[in-house]
Amino acid sequence: MSNPEPPAEGVRLSSATGRWVLACSVLGSGMAMLDGTIVNIALPRIGEGLGATLAALQWTVNGYLLTLAGLILLGGGLGDRYGRRKVFVIGVVWFALASALCGAAPDSGVLIAARALQGVGGALLTPGSLALVQSTYRPQDRAKAVGAWSGLGGVAGAIGPFLGGYLVDGPGWRWIFLINLPLAAVVVAIAVRHVPESRDRTASGSFDILGAVLAALCLAGVTYALISASGHPSPVAVAVPAAAGLACGWVFLRTERRRPSPMLPLSVFASKLFTSMNLVTLCLYAAIGGVFFVLPVQLQIAAGYSALRAGLATLPVTVLMLLLSAPAGALAQRIGPRWPLTVGPLVTACGLLLLTRVSPDTSSYVVDVLPAVVVQGLGMCLFVAPLTATVLASVEVDHAGVASGVNNAAARVAQLLIVAALPLAVGLSDHAYRSPHAVNSAFGKAMLICAGLCAVAAVLAAVLVPSGALREDGAKGPLAQPECAPHCGVLAPPVEPGRPERPGQPEQPA
Repeated sequence: MSNPEPPAEGVRLSSATGRWVLACSVLGSGMAMLDGTIVNIALPRIGEGLGATLAALQWTVNGYLLTLAGLILLGGGLGDRYGRRKVFVIGVVWFALASALCGAAPDSGVLIAARALQGVGGALLTPGSLALVQSTYRPQDRAKAVGAWSGLGGVAGAIGPFLGGYLVDGPGWRWIFLINLPLAAVVVAIAVRHVPESRDRTASGSFDILGAVLAALCLAGVTYALISASGHPSPVAVAVPAAAGLACGWVFLRTERRRPSPMLPLSVFASKLFTSMNLVTLCLYAAIGGVFFVLPVQLQIAAGYSALRAGLATLPVTVLMLLLSAPAGALAQRIGPRWPLTVGPLVTACGLLLLTRVSPDTSSYVVDVLPAVVVQGLGMCLFVAPLTATVLASVEVDHAGVASGVNNAAARVAQLLIVAALPLAVGLSDHAYRSPHAVNSAFGKAMLICAGLCAVAAVLAAVLVPSGALREDGAKGPLAQPECAPHCGVLAPPVEPGRPERPGQPEQPA
């Protein structure tokens, strides 16, 4: 890893080095993106192959989200301090080794542990992929490079369901993890040979490792309590981890308030708009995360779809996001974010209510499934880009990196909590996910809950978001039209966590 650092003015996107950097960052982030879309499709087969309970499948998803959400802010700071390429490569190798362990897992316990290790790798490579783009290119090429990174990353989200379904129906569910190995080898080879190293030489101060640990313990305790509760354990078995998790959360907030360089600067929440937008984010991404968790199970177990057909069923959502997210961002720039952030969640809620038509009696994809996912996709197109843009516009530009990272983490925490809580709320537990009748009954309730969360987000946006939040005379922060990566409702912010948007204004690492 001896490549020289990029020239002070940055490299051109059209240069050979520029093309290699883009390819490396897209393939790296695409590997994590594929994992996010493929695993949900494979859950029924994983449960069948390992004889796993629903709680084990929940932890298969949440083991990854838990470590990713807890460490992603720290990952951006590590790259700034020790070298963005170095930390990115470490993350890719870590992710690949954990993927190999997932593919070889003999039981659900090993699989869950391996997924948690995957999340650690994801926390290093996810912010690192965009950090390479932000730090390598010259300023006049940077926006174009970020747009290309996002658009090409969206292709990974589009092929994920197809590839996942093909692998699950073909060589088997273990290959959804093993496929990461050759992909990671290509990424590492490109990075070592063609990607220049960069770092923030003004970064100083200590890393907030204690904050990261406390945040992860808080989420782990609450998640454990929610998942355990659906299995009807003793009250003590639920109350103890819940209390421990909440206690860690309280200590986390006190710690962050006192540290000179906290992982989560609580001062950003002084902006009422920033706080409001993160509440909207929690509601919307909980709803979308819930849908992508239970819909593949409903399609395969209740409606009798193959894994491939179940993966392709939601492809219209990704296609619409790729085509319409940028125009939606431009629309919000012209008319303000309030209407897109109000109408978009309501349209999405209508799509989720239409999904209740999916049942064991479903005979036609075109009649019963396609209209619902199209309406859902149109609604998501309206709110995803405006939501990210408004988050960035709600804080001073020097805090854009922190704001983007916090909002990214909020989206992942929302997914983590909904996967833990939704089966409990709809009465699905243990091995009931293998029963078409039980799954169908729970699915209808789940869609009502997710639609309700979208409606709550719409009300919050209508009441709390000013129409002029994205206008130059009313915005505190950048007027960026962010790109987004449509993979299972996970934000891909235009600035990596822990790094400011403008060159020459470095922040302390998270």
